[in-house]
Amino acid sequence: MQRLWVTGYRSYELSVFGENDEKLKVIKYSLKKQLTNFLDDGLEWVITGGQMGIEQWSLEVAQTLKTDYPDLKTALMLPFNDFGQQWNEQNQAKLVQLKGQVDFCEPVSNAPYSGPQQLKQYQQFMLSHTDGALLYYDPEAEGKPSYDYQAIGQYRGQTDYPLNQVDFFELQDVANELAELENLKF
Repeated sequence: MQRLWVTGYRSYELSVFGENDEKLKVIKYSLKKQLTNFLDDGLEWVITGGQMGIEQWSLEVAQTLKTDYPDLKTALMLPFNDFGQQWNEQNQAKLVQLKGQVDFCEPVSNAPYSGPQQLKQYQQFMLSHTDGALLYYDPEAEGKPSYDYQAIGQYRGQTDYPLNQVDFFELQDVANELAELENLKF
């Protein structure tokens, strides 16, 4: 797999409201483990949208991995032209910063937001321009990623498209592993 679509929960769906939240530490550790496994198997591109949460965090983690994987490329594909415009200044600034760090950034639609059809077009674009997905989503805890989960499921019915899904049980295992590692450091 050379091109990976990374998506999942928004930060508010995970109740993560700051950079110092312990949950964010676990999520970024999980993302690092997942992405490293893909990189060791030949991953070249991490491709995601700009949603606050898993999507932005995956780009942040990918940027740190470029030290050990200098050939890794990152792409920020925004669903529409004015994406993030309604966010507060701090969140808009973070998006602008990410745009400056990635290797490629473009909107899928050059038009401003006009309706849910644009989001479906975005999903189809992501599915047809990636080789598989890493989805942080637990069907027991519905949220915005359920739309991507459904789109990926339908696409998988038509083509071979690998899905690596991280649910809350796996995140709990990662949290336990991280706590164990931190206890060993003293």
